[in-house]
Amino acid sequence: MAAPVADQTAIMKDVLEALKVLTANQTQLAANVDAINGRVNILAGIKEVEHAATASSSRQEATPSIAAHIDNKEDHDVGVPESPTVAAADVDHANMPSTASLSNPHHAPTSRIILTTYPGQSGINPLPMDWGNKDPQTRGPVVVSRSQSTIRRRNAIGAHGGSYSMYYALAVASKEIELDHKPDFTNTEPASNIGPFPQWADKEKIVSLDPLGHLAPWLFKNTMDSENIDIRPTIAITKARMNLPELEASVREGRLMPDGKVCLNDLGELAVTKFAVEPVWYLPGVAKRFGIDESTLRRSLFEHTGGSYPELITRGDIKVFLPPIGGLTVYCFGDPAKMADANARLALRIHDECNSSDVFSSNICTCRPYLIFGIEEAVKEAQKGGSGVVIYFRKEGRALGEVTKYLVYNARKRSADRASEYFQRTENVAGVKDMRFQALMPDILHWLGITKIDRMMSMSDMKHDAIVGQGIPIHERVELPESWIPDDGRVEIDAKITAGYFTKGHRMTSEELEAVRGRTWEEGQVGIEANIEDFNLSTTEVDALQRDCTLPSHLERMPQRPCLPPSILKGDSNTQPGCLFITTEDRCLSDHGFSNTVEEQKESMYTSQCLYFSFPNFEDFHEDPDDGGEEFGN
Repeated sequence: MAAPVADQTAIMKDVLEALKVLTANQTQLAANVDAINGRVNILAGIKEVEHAATASSSRQEATPSIAAHIDNKEDHDVGVPESPTVAAADVDHANMPSTASLSNPHHAPTSRIILTTYPGQSGINPLPMDWGNKDPQTRGPVVVSRSQSTIRRRNAIGAHGGSYSMYYALAVASKEIELDHKPDFTNTEPASNIGPFPQWADKEKIVSLDPLGHLAPWLFKNTMDSENIDIRPTIAITKARMNLPELEASVREGRLMPDGKVCLNDLGELAVTKFAVEPVWYLPGVAKRFGIDESTLRRSLFEHTGGSYPELITRGDIKVFLPPIGGLTVYCFGDPAKMADANARLALRIHDECNSSDVFSSNICTCRPYLIFGIEEAVKEAQKGGSGVVIYFRKEGRALGEVTKYLVYNARKRSADRASEYFQRTENVAGVKDMRFQALMPDILHWLGITKIDRMMSMSDMKHDAIVGQGIPIHERVELPESWIPDDGRVEIDAKITAGYFTKGHRMTSEELEAVRGRTWEEGQVGIEANIEDFNLSTTEVDALQRDCTLPSHLERMPQRPCLPPSILKGDSNTQPGCLFITTEDRCLSDHGFSNTVEEQKESMYTSQCLYFSFPNFEDFHEDPDDGGEEFGN
């Protein structure tokens, strides 16, 4: 018997209501699936990531415990924090889309964008990584490639090449390189043996580079071949010769002596072993070095790189990160084995990049002079049977970058450029005066096996404290000799000494520091005619300059190479009336007679480090009765 009409209507309403609920649920489900790869900005709030990371770590029984090999200490890893501003998303990771198809060589690599991965996700099975384990096979390789054959086995975040990884991306996009290219490492083995040292098995001593980075393709060749995994070195070691213009002068002046082994010839050519190192960060160790928790470090790295590495948030199980920053280069003079020999003396220069000075010889700072001085002292130590080491870090402009550095230069030179305001100028632009974070710097010393430093060519308190804080004693600190300080570099060095840099000399008072200032852009131009009006000299100072050859205090440090007291030459009253020459090279005094015309004399200055002043109203010329007319003053 048919149901009453009223009952049928009620049933239909129930069916319609159920359909509405199903439709709403389907819409919500579709939205959740679509949001999985599109909500990177709220990944910090996903609670399940933390739980899954913990569960995943416990499931990976093949990975030995780090704690079992490091003093039996319990390893406390911090989970990923919740976002205080975004609610956690209810995502079932077990039902997430699988990336197993990525291992299919026929799958088009550009058909699908993988924004991130998750622990426990189908198809994701990272190779075990036990950072600090003394057994290389148990520790495992660093695997970071996102190639089709490797992405499922990645145990590191980031990319090879540091800051150059972006150029690799461009090469792929422009089809300059095949996506499946595998490097041929034939004959690329290290040119010198290094280690292993006990420090390599201490996960707290080395946290910013891979101790096995120079051996990776050979140590893990079986893994590469059997699983088709892309494993690459992060350290390369080679031998070379070094040739710098100053080194030839060092030989000529007797500071360096050719021995045919370290200093090869009269040109000052040096034999050197070089180590190129890319950064590899063990995140728990880096966080501990700076006294912060791992989750804070991960979130800051994610948010302040424009969200470039979401796996810093979603992959709490991955502890290794290859950051997109510059690395370092070690220059070893003498036998590399001597670096770790406690019975051999070691001279060391830790140098942070300054392109404008190191390469192009700007004299606004002491960077290139200290670099050359450090190389000379390292060579001398090696020639005595010890070891000489110079380590060059890519930390341009105190790790603030060259653009920021030049902005600071502008601010300095458009004002008085006083030493007392040196650091404030940087803070005004950058908000901080230094971002080199020397706490990570000693890692390379541990990797080289260095346990003590006999002579350190550095005045930096930050470098000293970081090294000593890592248990490496420094027996002697060597400051840059006064004769090596460029004229316009006094502002920098005096400001740093006052701020705490090492010196055996005078440490200025605030009043003395106030009086130290650098040249303006108009001052100190070499080899050109200068207008005396541009120097803002008082009448008294001009009179003293013209009549008595006395330099005003802020002109006492003229361009110097080598550093000599500035001297003043007055032109001959017949051929060069009203002319004045200021020089810091004695060859300008001895090689160029004043019987020349003004133009001839000015031409000679382009190779003589001189300043030429013309006084239109200069008529007072004092002749020295003893020499017949020319007067020299200091």
